[in-house]
Amino acid sequence: MKFANAVAVVTGAGGGIGSALGERFHDAGATVVLSDRAGTGVESLAARLSAKRPGSAHAVIADVSREEENKRLVDEARRLAGRIDLFFANAGVAMGGDLGAAESDWGTSFDVNVHAHRWAAKYLMPEWLAAGKGYFASTASAAGVLAQIGSGPYSVTKHAAVAFAEWLSITYGSRGISVSCLCPQGVNTAMLRGGDRPGSEPTESNVVRAVGVVLEPSQVADVVHDALVEERFFILPHPEVADYMKVKATEHERWLGGMRKLQRRVFGV
Repeated sequence: MKFANAVAVVTGAGGGIGSALGERFHDAGATVVLSDRAGTGVESLAARLSAKRPGSAHAVIADVSREEENKRLVDEARRLAGRIDLFFANAGVAMGGDLGAAESDWGTSFDVNVHAHRWAAKYLMPEWLAAGKGYFASTASAAGVLAQIGSGPYSVTKHAAVAFAEWLSITYGSRGISVSCLCPQGVNTAMLRGGDRPGSEPTESNVVRAVGVVLEPSQVADVVHDALVEERFFILPHPEVADYMKVKATEHERWLGGMRKLQRRVFGV
C-alpha cells in the first residue's frame, strides 16, 4: 500500500506499539485516526502529530471490548477523515493464568484480542467490498503462531487472532482486501514491563527475555511499515520466529518438548 494521502486507523494507540505505528504511518504521509481508552494520552499524541501537519491526526476515545464501540469508531473515523484505507487492530490485553484463571479474564481476553478484530471488520467490510479495496491489519503475537508459556488466555486468544486474519485473507483476498498480521516476540511496552511487578502473572516478561531480543516499539513500527508497503501477510519483527514456526510444523514433538523445557527453565515446573 501507499501511505501518502492514505487514511489509517490504529487502535491501542495511547502507547507502545500502537502509538509508534501511528507516528510511523503519519511520517509516511498518512492521515491517522488514533484510538484508545480514556486516560491513555491518545489525544495528546494526535495533537502533536496534527501540529506537524494541520488536520492530519485525530483521536477517538473508544473501548474496543464492546461491539458498539467498534462500530462507533469506524463511523467516527470515516466522518473525521472521509474514508478508511487501513484499519490496524492493535489493541490487546495480556492476562495470565492457567485453567484457574478468572472467567472474566478469559472473557476480556477474547473481547479485546479477538472479537474486536471481528467487530471492526464487520463494519469496515461492506464499504471496502463495494469499493473493491481496503486493508485490515492486526497485532497478534509470536504466541499466536507458537504458544505463550504461563498464560492460557493470552496464548489461546492470540492463536484465534491469527486464525481470524488468515480467514479474512482467504475469504476476501481475491476481492481487493489486503490483510496482514503482526506477530512479534518481546517489545518494550507497558504490557511487557507489567510482568516485572511482584505478584503479577508472568504472561510475557520473563518468558520473552529468556528466548530473545526485546525490541523498541519504533523498531517494530519500521518493520510494519515496510511489510504493509509490500503487503505481506505475516509481519515478524523477530526473524527467529519463522524458524520456530518451521520446527513446530515439521517436528512437532520436538517443538513441544522444547517448550516444556523452556517452561521448566522459566518457572521450575
